[in-house]
Amino acid sequence: MRETKNPLPEKPRAVRSNPTTEEIALRAYHIFLERGGGPGNALEDWTRAERELQEESGKPRRKPGPRSIAA
Repeated sequence: MRETKNPLPEKPRAVRSNPTTEEIALRAYHIFLERGGGPGNALEDWTRAERELQEESGKPRRKPGPRSIAA
């Protein structure tokens, strides 16, 4: 039996770009504590946590669009 080798070397896997639910929940909890623990901002805390963790993990960030120059 012949063993075949892949002609292309395997690329190292990139660091995970999607944080887990547990990681997001923990970061959102820390954000909640940082803002004093007031009620009413759970969704904002969650989305901020998710965004921060994605940025930290090396996910490409969107480039800002062209700025319009005021005359």
